[in-house]
Amino acid sequence: MRTQGRLRLLRRDYQLWIMIMPAVAVVLIFNYIPMYGIQLAFRDYDFSKGLTGGEWRGLHYFQQFIDSYLFADLMTNTFLISLVTIVVGFPAPIVLALILNQIRRKRLKNLMQTTVYLPHFISVIVLVGMLNVLLSPETGAVGYLMKSIGLGHINLIASTGTFIPVYVLSDVWQHCGWNSIIYLAALSAVDPQLYDSAKMDGASRWQTIRHVDLPALVPTIIVLFILSMGGILSTGFEKIFLMQNSLNLPVSEVISTYVYRIGIISNQFSYASAIGLFNTVINFVFLLAMNAISKRVSDTSLY
Repeated sequence: MRTQGRLRLLRRDYQLWIMIMPAVAVVLIFNYIPMYGIQLAFRDYDFSKGLTGGEWRGLHYFQQFIDSYLFADLMTNTFLISLVTIVVGFPAPIVLALILNQIRRKRLKNLMQTTVYLPHFISVIVLVGMLNVLLSPETGAVGYLMKSIGLGHINLIASTGTFIPVYVLSDVWQHCGWNSIIYLAALSAVDPQLYDSAKMDGASRWQTIRHVDLPALVPTIIVLFILSMGGILSTGFEKIFLMQNSLNLPVSEVISTYVYRIGIISNQFSYASAIGLFNTVINFVFLLAMNAISKRVSDTSLY
């Protein structure tokens, strides 16, 4: 009976299933089928034998990574950059959405939204080029300003003390506006009668935000926070790789860039696969842990 019911649903909504099939095919081809290559992490990869060939090594490459002298530095750098990005970058779009929601003049609001959305469409390569130009201690506008106030020649990108702030703040500037869209969508679903009631009760703007806007955003905030914790070790490869140099390498070398150097440049594919799988497992554990905590503390979770 259950099978017949499912077939009946398929016949009734076959147009919807046809529309969704391309998306299902893309996910299947590019996300699930490549998972077959996970076995490389447990084998000695041999070009002549393909993905299924090579001697079985078990957890050898995982142990090699954990015993590596770079393990502690890689984990520390990756966690630190991700943690600072979440601490600074996660609340930023929420605050921006609350500010934009307070603008009552439609034309001004549209102008502000367009302005803060635009940086998201800047290429990472272009963004890093802009940072190199602006932060240059010799010719950059920021470098010239620092020189004029007596701070001297400081290369903010090359310095180990300023690399992470530059990375995080530029990331917030680029993506804050775009990430605020989902929070603005949640705020647009708030019943206007709640705002009218708050106004009649003499609530200030801050009180309206605290008692009307923020409670409406809580479910969205929780879900997005859980998803962000699921990528705690997945720092952006492209931007960090482009910003890296020999001077900031002690703080900028993260798991993703190390995997690139080991796997692509050094051709240690099995070792790189093991590191990538280790990274994915840690992310998955964080995702499950945050979802379990959210489910216990609140009524909102991924499942």
